[in-house]
Amino acid sequence: MILASASPRRRELLAALGVAFQVRPSNVDETPLPGETPLDTQHRITLLKARAANSDHDIVIAADTTVLLDGDMLNKPADAEAARRMLRRLRGRTHEVQSCVVVKHGAQERMEIVSSLVIMRDYTDDEIEAYIATGDPFDKAGAYAVQHPGFHPVAEIRGCPLNVIGLPLCALRRQLPQLPDPSPVCLSISGRTCQQNQSRRDRG
Repeated sequence: MILASASPRRRELLAALGVAFQVRPSNVDETPLPGETPLDTQHRITLLKARAANSDHDIVIAADTTVLLDGDMLNKPADAEAARRMLRRLRGRTHEVQSCVVVKHGAQERMEIVSSLVIMRDYTDDEIEAYIATGDPFDKAGAYAVQHPGFHPVAEIRGCPLNVIGLPLCALRRQLPQLPDPSPVCLSISGRTCQQNQSRRDRG
């Protein structure tokens, strides 16, 4: 099993399942193509990440997570000013976090989209500056980490919390049912069992 991502959050989440995997990051150009919608860009990039692993025999997992607000895709901030603008736009508002997960095994490619609604708290400008000073925002879509112990920017998550961190394990297991149940991981990180898995068990 190969994780085609350099994200330490995705690596930690997958490792928490107790499965063996290799990390093989891809250097994919994430620049949107002319005329592409933000979501078209995300889907294309995730497929390219999976294919860049260049493996015909292993199971390749690729993911891309984006923050969507007012129709805009908020990617990783290029500098402190970009992070400041993003965090001010998000403050006190509800936005969508969408992850695209692709599992590739040989010629077979399966994609699943997971969306969560995130309600941000009304943090202050001083809190924004203190958070930017930690350097944490610069490798994260939307310029924030929901799990940051000092900033705590999120008031509420409606949907999969692991999706907001970067890898919805419930969606991954639907594509790879041989994986362990991710509910204990979700409980340990978010403080609640996976509502999406529970709703599917209830319907089943």
